[in-house]
Amino acid sequence: MNVFERAARPFVVFVERFYPDAFVFAILLTLVTFAMTVGLADETPAAAVEIWGLGLTGLLSFIAQIALTLICAHAVAHTDLVGAALDRLARLPRSAGQGYFLVAAVAGAGSLIAWSLGLVVGGLIALRVARVARQRGVDMHYPLLVASAYGGFVVWHMGYSSSSALFVATPGHTLEAVTGLIPVTETIFAPWNLALAAVTVLAVAGLCAAMGPARCRTYAGQADGPGGARPAAVAETPGQWLESRRSLSLVMGGVVLWFLWLWFAERGFSLTLDIVNWSFLGLGLVLARSPVHYVGLIADASRTVGPIVLQYPFYAGIMALMTGTALVSILSGFFVSVSTPETLSFWAFLAAGALNFFIPSGGGQWAVQGPIFIDAARELGVAYPHIVMAVAYGDQWTNLIQPFWTIPLLAVAGLNMRAIMGYCFVVFAATGVLFGGTLLLLGA
Repeated sequence: MNVFERAARPFVVFVERFYPDAFVFAILLTLVTFAMTVGLADETPAAAVEIWGLGLTGLLSFIAQIALTLICAHAVAHTDLVGAALDRLARLPRSAGQGYFLVAAVAGAGSLIAWSLGLVVGGLIALRVARVARQRGVDMHYPLLVASAYGGFVVWHMGYSSSSALFVATPGHTLEAVTGLIPVTETIFAPWNLALAAVTVLAVAGLCAAMGPARCRTYAGQADGPGGARPAAVAETPGQWLESRRSLSLVMGGVVLWFLWLWFAERGFSLTLDIVNWSFLGLGLVLARSPVHYVGLIADASRTVGPIVLQYPFYAGIMALMTGTALVSILSGFFVSVSTPETLSFWAFLAAGALNFFIPSGGGQWAVQGPIFIDAARELGVAYPHIVMAVAYGDQWTNLIQPFWTIPLLAVAGLNMRAIMGYCFVVFAATGVLFGGTLLLLGA
């Protein structure tokens, strides 16, 4: 056991013994919010239940949008062209350190395009690099390869699929009366955010390369993973012939991409959750072998959505309790009392990191935390984009030690969460300094 594993061992033991399913966290946080509503906001239990129940539908549109983000990006990651590109990339490393660096960098780049794409591509590139290393006789530590992929995921909320940034850029969002529409040019495409994203990806990749153990071995069973794509079925009926025509999915995908071209030509670089989703839909249709192949990719991706979507109505209910009572004013008042205009973003970052253990979803977390810190920002005169990204940084930061999002990555990589947590803890410490320090500099 090296120094990194020894440092993380207490945390790993805690996770194994005490960490429940993320849905249990949603239930516990709901009960805590109920208690706060009755105890602090002076609402009766019956009134609190009514506010909560009426609020359960508050995020239905958002739920559909987030589900599509996951499903469509997952499908793109499993197309033949992306698989071939990953095969070529996997042949580039000539040493173990280069392998860890490449996996983290590819996962980081994929995460900036879409959080679900980063997780899936991260697992796939880790598998491929391990296979090539085994063929070449290069010793690599497979758990560190997978941890490198998850380390790259730490920048997802700074990129194209950022839930918080897209939420406040989408017309009709629940805080529009206070913030108006905040364009992505002021959040994810702000120069300071782009620079920090690039520095973070390089820092994480370099750190993962430096953590490589001196003596290690990639075990064959660990690097095998799932097999290749199944051959297409032979068309036996007119219906099967039609559904296997690539021209149909190619034309339909082309129409979606044409619409996007018209959108950007008329409005400039204006992003919403819907536009992000149509981007992945169009790309997936163009890259799929046929309509039926694309349906199969979507069906495979859909199995990962259930545990995530289930939590959102509870987050909507929590948000209703926050915004429909005096609770949001009470909590925002607390942060105003302990903050200055220079430090509010930093406090939002730390609070988001802590809350992420209870709400392991960027969109759900913004729904709960956004009203509190936006109200505090309004009172202290802090720029709203800084608050949006501070919450985003906190959410993505503690994902490194929050096992919920390891599920799709580890399913692809064929590894247990405990094997990577020690390395993830080291990346967590390093990125905390980067994110927190940047927010303090912005506030200065």
